[in-house]
Amino acid sequence: MTSFNRSSVYALKNNMRAINPRDAFYNDVVCGLSQSRKELPCKYFYDERGSILFTQICNTEDYYVTRTECELMEKILPELKAMIGLDATIIEFGSGEGKKIRQLLAALDRPLAYVPIDISSEILTSSAAALKVEFPAIAIYPIVADYMGKLSLPSQISAMTNRKIVYFPGSTISNFTPEEATQFFKKVSSLLRPGDGFIIGMDLIKSPNRLHRAYNDIDGITKAFNLNILQRINYELGGNFNPDFFEHYAFFNPVQQRIEMHLVSLCDHWVTVGATRFHFRHGESIHTENSYKYTLDDVTNIGADSGFKSCKVWTDPEKLFSVSFMMKL
Repeated sequence: MTSFNRSSVYALKNNMRAINPRDAFYNDVVCGLSQSRKELPCKYFYDERGSILFTQICNTEDYYVTRTECELMEKILPELKAMIGLDATIIEFGSGEGKKIRQLLAALDRPLAYVPIDISSEILTSSAAALKVEFPAIAIYPIVADYMGKLSLPSQISAMTNRKIVYFPGSTISNFTPEEATQFFKKVSSLLRPGDGFIIGMDLIKSPNRLHRAYNDIDGITKAFNLNILQRINYELGGNFNPDFFEHYAFFNPVQQRIEMHLVSLCDHWVTVGATRFHFRHGESIHTENSYKYTLDDVTNIGADSGFKSCKVWTDPEKLFSVSFMMKL
């Protein structure tokens, strides 16, 4: 069994060699702000300050997602344990600091290996080292990668004959377009063998007023989280955004079944990022995030289209959130 150390972090060369993270950030910002409808990728919310703000959002009274998922997972862990079985390898996409995986790893029978996948090498190295101390019997193989790009598993994981389980909590799938969600399911399917499993959390459609409160907290933490992406551009890319010139705006779009987050310009002005200038009209917005909401039928259908059989879907009593266990056919 392989022990974790810093040199064992497996970087996917086809994703990470061609462009360094700062250049990728700059290119994505320039490309997004050059569109007729300006946009910024939501993955750039999560610098150090953004991650702290998101943790604070999760603790607000109206943001139900994290609290509901954790309570639901605690309730269903005995069933999940039985369905996963002995000696499994757990693969987590977007593992971050590894907070949620502890709950699952501690509940399982003799998990052999854990494969965290994250775009941040610093966070990944730190979290993998901490998990190795907490779970010394589990082999840990961190992978530095953008899981929305090309993805393959290290040979020692691919060669394992024990059951593999992909874990994708937190309703991160909500940030994908429907087409991207389907592509993601198919990517997961391509990494698994028949009989392997997929655990995924998905936020469900609910009252628009409930959704509005969740993304417009009274203390303005979500507002600060949204505006922080501009401050990150200033700090890391030499931009000159004035956050006071923008207002946080989030609403539920019932036709698209999604929350949309925007930063709306409060005046006519210019902004420079690196060598590129951008004009903002009064009232023009930067689209910073989508959060799609699903029905239970949506969850089952996307899985079926991607080669999975739905084994069980759990929801909380209010049907705010779902956790599904699927098996690769």
